[in-house]
Amino acid sequence: MFGCLVAGRLVQTDAVQVASDKFVFTLPDYENVNHVVVFMLGTVPFPAGMGGAVYFSFPDPVSGGPVWQLLGFITNDKPSAIFKISGLKSGEGGAHPFGMVASVSPSVAQVGVSVESLEQLAQQMPVTSAAVSTVDSFLQFTQKMLDSLYNFASSFAVSQAQMTPNPAETFIPARCILKWYENFQRRMAQNPNFWKS
Repeated sequence: MFGCLVAGRLVQTDAVQVASDKFVFTLPDYENVNHVVVFMLGTVPFPAGMGGAVYFSFPDPVSGGPVWQLLGFITNDKPSAIFKISGLKSGEGGAHPFGMVASVSPSVAQVGVSVESLEQLAQQMPVTSAAVSTVDSFLQFTQKMLDSLYNFASSFAVSQAQMTPNPAETFIPARCILKWYENFQRRMAQNPNFWKS
């Protein structure tokens, strides 16, 4: 019914059913995993009004027992989701439906799917650090490019007293670059695709 995918690894479809409505995948060498994708295989849909709460568990460094954290949900309408787990390797876990499913070794984590009602899923709060960033990589690139341009241009700044007359060279006031920089940032914040028009 479910699959689990980590970049650079084979797709896992061999979830262990630990209860009639609970499934667990093992995730070896989890310290080297940043994101995990959980998805429905498309062979069996959730029953009407049901969905799957997706949990992540890693061994607690102190007690060695599992620490479970709610990542998010999958449903018939949203049959797959990608979660960032690299930030979850430390922190507190909450109540979870899997009990003490023992981990095989300290470097093995687990991903669990608990089939629950959509009403119950809506009332649960996933850990915020599991959400994959919604900031587009283009937006990040643009911000870095703006910073780089401004810093580069500023490194050539000279005062009016330091300027030597050169008829072949054009000087642009630093405030002009700063104003462009601020305007561009504001427009990107309002509409990241403004430059397309």
